[in-house]
This record gives sequence, C-alpha cells and structure tokens, in this order.
Amino acid sequence: MAILKCHGACLREFTSQFPRPGRPNNYKRRNVRWRSPQAAVLPNFHLPMRSLEVKNRTSAEDIKALRLITAIKTPYLPDGRFDLEAYDDLVNMQIENGAEGVIVGGTTGEGQLMSWDEHIMLIGHTVNCFGGSVKVIGNTGSNSTREAIHATEQGFAVGMHAALHINPYYGKTSLEGLVSHFDSVLPMGPTIIYNVPSRTGQDIPPRVVNTVAQSPNLAGIKECVGNDRIEQYTGNGIVVWSGNDDQCHDARWGHGATGVISVTSNLIPGLMRELMFGGKNPSLNRKLLPLMEWLFQEPNPIGLNTALAQLGVVRPVFRLPYVPLPLAKRVEFVNLVKEIGRENFVGEKDVKVYKELLGVGPEPDSEDLMMHILGLTRKAKERFATEEEEEEEEEEII
Repeated sequence: MAILKCHGACLREFTSQFPRPGRPNNYKRRNVRWRSPQAAVLPNFHLPMRSLEVKNRTSAEDIKALRLITAIKTPYLPDGRFDLEAYDDLVNMQIENGAEGVIVGGTTGEGQLMSWDEHIMLIGHTVNCFGGSVKVIGNTGSNSTREAIHATEQGFAVGMHAALHINPYYGKTSLEGLVSHFDSVLPMGPTIIYNVPSRTGQDIPPRVVNTVAQSPNLAGIKECVGNDRIEQYTGNGIVVWSGNDDQCHDARWGHGATGVISVTSNLIPGLMRELMFGGKNPSLNRKLLPLMEWLFQEPNPIGLNTALAQLGVVRPVFRLPYVPLPLAKRVEFVNLVKEIGRENFVGEKDVKVYKELLGVGPEPDSEDLMMHILGLTRKAKERFATEEEEEEEEEEII
C-alpha cells in the first residue's frame, strides 16, 4: 500500500506540470530549462553477463606459459555452414599432438568472413567441447572499439580463456588512440595483442606495447614484425609469440620468444611441438621451411584451406573471396607431404591433387567452379535430391 501511495504522489506531481482541461487560469507554466540526459561513464565497467567464476577461471599467467598455439581452421559444409564434425576432429588432432591452445575465428579461421553470431557460437562450442583440454583464445578484436568490447564481453561470457586483439585496421588511429583502444578491452580478461602491419597497415610500436603492458591482463604479444622486435620485448620481460612460422624456431631459441601462434601446426602439429619444445633443432627447421613457404605464397588461409582439403580432413568448400590454389601448386603440396612424411600430417587418407573435386580442370566451367566454391555444386544438389526421394519412397513403403 505504501508503494501505491508513493506512485500516486509521483503521478500527481508529474501531471501537475501540464495544463488541466477547464482550468486554464490555475495553470502556471514553469520556467524549467531542459537538459539532455547524461550517459553514465563508469571506468572499467562492462555488461553484467560474465560470472566471476568464468572471469577468474584463467589468469594471464596461465596463458603466458603456452608454447604452441594453433590458429585453427574453420571448415564448411556444402551449404556454407560450419562443419562442426570436421572442426571437432581438427581440434582433437591438435590436442592429441600437443597443441596447448587454439585461436578461434582468427585470420586463419576466417573470422573476418563470419557474422558475430557465428563467431561467438564457435567460441562457445570450442569451450564446451574442448575447454578442459586446451586453452581457447577467441579472436574478438575489431577496428571498432565498441564492437571489440561487445564481442569480447560475449566471448568471456561463453567461457573463452583469453582474447586476441588486433589494432584498428583501415580506419587507423593515432598512437594515443591505440592505447585507448587496448585499455578499453584489457580489463575484461587475459589478452593477447596481435601486431601484423602487413594486414592492418599500421605497426603497433614498442611505445604503445610498453604502455599497455602495465595491465595485469596483458598475457603477451603475437608479433609479426620480426625477431629483432621480439628480442626487444623479451628483454623487457614481455611475453611474445612469434606470428611467423618461418621465423619461429629462431625466435624461440635465439630471441627469447615463449613460442608460436602457428598456421603450419594445423597440418603438422607434432613436428611444430617438437620445434617449440625439443630444443634448438636447425635441421628440422630446414626440413619444414619449404612447407611454410608454400603455405604463404598466397595470402593465408588460401594455402592451408587447399592443403587440408587435399589431406581429406575437410571438405573442399571455400568461402569467398578465398579460392583454391591452382593445380600446379596442389601438385607441389603432394610432393612436400611425401618429403616430410605422410605420417607427420593430420588425417589418415592419402594426399590427393583433387583435380576434379576442386573444379580446376584444364578448361573449367566458370559457373560450375563458382557454384562449387559456394558449396553448391550441381552434383551435391542432385545427390541430396536423390536422397530425399529415396527417403520419401521408404516412408511410403513403411
């Protein structure tokens, strides 16, 4: 009753400000100056969707200890959706061969081609299925600070152990803007900053890294500028992972890098673990360099997508704008697998060129090739139609 009286009093006070019909002489206009509503600005405040248990489950120190982190590939079904069965097999093979962490939805995982719904769903799926066996690092970075905050909040809400953040690309900002951008996401949880100027068009200089390194949530840097930059950071006690597979051996054993965030480990996780854990091994490094060079002759992940399809562990389905490597390059990969040893690669099927399956014959029909790239080949559509007809016939018989 007291609550009702209170609301009644508030209503009377509110309505008294407006003219009442039939009583014009009793109404006096109040000289009130209108003020715009003020947004609340609270430092280090984020959406209340993340429990303290999830937030505190993994510390930055846990992430700093990781040596081999795989930027995991995202496979697709013929209709363009995620192939979660193939994805789970890929992650399992990483765990079985010694990878300690996976980057979900990174450049290699084609996060740039995902909707945020797909992105967060895949992070959550990975945590639910594998979070007890491997550290799940979600790529929730964006060139929009608002998007980065929101995606990171959602990523930690579904249980990811750490976030990967890139600097704002295309719409580049100042050095002060870089610091503000990273300071906006670091309070949420363990964070790896990713510096790859060849993609972003802007280097994250040591001045910025040294400033944000004051945050206890900074786990370290994925650095692609080179080993001299890596040594500059490690000399100051900042954890660094090499972002260049072809330089990671020397970075690890000669320049103080903690390990590598690798693309090549999608294919040969056991050998990459040996490269990071087994001590200095220049002969193994030389053996793997041709494969690494092959993988990056076209922008990543074109080479990796093609290789995994040839190994038979994912369907040859590509999301545009990525397309398969040409026939000559696929033949080169078959030879590389033979030189390194098929037993060192993921999967159990024989490596194939897949000339017809990838739709890149001597004179490919452009329409068929495009339909295949989109995961909509005529053969697949006909097969699905036949299966549906057979199911209908079986139901009629039953």
